[in-house]
Amino acid sequence: MAAWADWGALVTTYGYAAVFAGTFVEGETVLLLAGYLAHRGYLSLPLVMLCALAGSVAGDQFFFFLGRRRGRPLLLRRPGWAARAAAVDRRLHRHRRAVLLSFRFLYGLRMLTPFVVGMGRMPARTFAVYNVLGALVWSAAVSGAGYLFGSTLELLFARAARYEHWAVAGLAGAGLAAWGAHLLLRRRRGGPDGADGGT
Repeated sequence: MAAWADWGALVTTYGYAAVFAGTFVEGETVLLLAGYLAHRGYLSLPLVMLCALAGSVAGDQFFFFLGRRRGRPLLLRRPGWAARAAAVDRRLHRHRRAVLLSFRFLYGLRMLTPFVVGMGRMPARTFAVYNVLGALVWSAAVSGAGYLFGSTLELLFARAARYEHWAVAGLAGAGLAAWGAHLLLRRRRGGPDGADGGT
């Protein structure tokens, strides 16, 4: 139990930084886990949402400016990126507002969409507004889902606290496995969000 208490102290101390770092790149699994830990009392749900908002906005602004400053040269060196970028660009032309507000919820579009938008003519300030609005919805929805997962566990198991370390370990293991698989796919396929192929 002492070791678990020490682990809880580590989560309380570094959990918010981990949420920011995780959501800078992808972050769904990290944010779900943080929402669950907020339900268990290790983290504050409003602070988890705030850190996720900050990390998500910062990450997407980074990829926006990467596309604006280095987009064309990167696409010339990596033809696989160009094919996916063209597909995202077509979506943006058909449903610009919907895509800008929802791309975080669509697998494979998290980093590619702001990269493609940055290559276009949209002013940085306009993208920033969409970016913040979309991040607000995403951070609240995903962390809230993790929080509700904790509530469901308590409804299903009267003594859920006894098993919480197994649940957290399982979620953390799943997150690490998903992150490793994502990196492997990115190395094999190349390109933002890890694919040369279609959407």
